[in-house]
Amino acid sequence: MIEKESFEEKRERLNELVMEKGNLQMKRFFNLDMQVYEEGALSKKNKELLGLVASLVLKCDDCVEYHLNRCSEEGVSDEEMMEALSIGLVVGGSITIPHLREAVEKWTKLEEE
Repeated sequence: MIEKESFEEKRERLNELVMEKGNLQMKRFFNLDMQVYEEGALSKKNKELLGLVASLVLKCDDCVEYHLNRCSEEGVSDEEMMEALSIGLVVGGSITIPHLREAVEKWTKLEEE
């Protein structure tokens, strides 16, 4: 399993590489991705939970880890996390169970920090 610091360092390094090498369309998409999670009608906390559920349903473990880290930073409670993951499980079905297991383990470790 990737630890929080090394995951974030790798993500930042690879994002910088994409920004260096990427074309205008890639840069615009990355910019949109950053902007959509800003405070608006929905709080950052709620937006991160939505991103987490979508990532779980799409079975993107890197995305799940990113949103777990952000949810922790935004002060998501254990109860809120388990409800959000329950929605992801219901929407995504049993195929998401392996990803759900990993998410719960990572969330538990984040809570311990």
